[in-house]
Amino acid sequence: MKKLFFATALAIGSLTVVNAQDAAIAQTSTDDVTMTQTVDAQETVAQDFKEVKASEVPKPILKAVANDHKGATVSKAYKNAKGQYKLVLATADKKEKTVYANSKGEWLQTKKKMSKNMN
Repeated sequence: MKKLFFATALAIGSLTVVNAQDAAIAQTSTDDVTMTQTVDAQETVAQDFKEVKASEVPKPILKAVANDHKGATVSKAYKNAKGQYKLVLATADKKEKTVYANSKGEWLQTKKKMSKNMN
């Protein structure tokens, strides 16, 4: 009887360990998906951009620049096939800053920011 009780306890303990491993594997899979999404977003930002006139930049982007980068102006603008924009801004303190946005004026992450998130 003791052997039967011990065998049952051992079997239940083993199942608990297996379930914990499954949960760890599921978490790793989730982390892999997140990493893949981050890399995909990074590749999106790195797409080939062709220079366009600053006057061709959509109004929502210009509004976002005015709201989020006070005193900055668009000195150069580039657009890729996905309708995303790379903007070189002349900031109020006479420095250049490169930002990325979609046509709705929503900011996209840059490679530098993404590297920090991945570490």
